[in-house]
Amino acid sequence: MKARVFVTLKPGVLDPQGKAIHHALEGLGFEGVEDVRAGKLIELDLAEGTSDDEIAEMCRKLLANTVIENFKIERLGA
Repeated sequence: MKARVFVTLKPGVLDPQGKAIHHALEGLGFEGVEDVRAGKLIELDLAEGTSDDEIAEMCRKLLANTVIENFKIERLGA
């Protein structure tokens, strides 16, 4: 079973990487980009039967800093 974990900064947390990307896009002449927030994608290959609660525990303990980051879990396949 595969799952994806999307980790993003919480609203209001300074995002220097997002700002740098935004600035670079403007420098390359791309117009209409009003804001950029950067995050990370983590793909997990898990044993069958791994529960959402177990994945969330992985996120809380290691994959995301829940003080400043949110996470979202997406299971792949059926």
